[in-house]
Amino acid sequence: MSEAPFSVSPTAAKRIAFLAAREPKPVMMRVAVQGGGCSGFQYNFSFDEQRNDDDLLIERDGAAVVVDSTSLELLKGSELDYVGNSFSV
Repeated sequence: MSEAPFSVSPTAAKRIAFLAAREPKPVMMRVAVQGGGCSGFQYNFSFDEQRNDDDLLIERDGAAVVVDSTSLELLKGSELDYVGNSFSV
């Protein structure tokens, strides 16, 4: 059995579903990795209405999360979590 390329914790899924339900249109959380120069990578969390052809879609407990293929290579084996008042990878 192979490891999932990226996963979403139950806590993160619950928070994403709650926040997405407050949006006027159906949305998915987009997780993206951006180069950060000297300080390393930066993670971007935003809501998106559209899924691109190269996106991985993860659905869990009423939440939808999308990750583009480039970011997925950098996130492989990671989990999106929600602790305190923030998301983390």
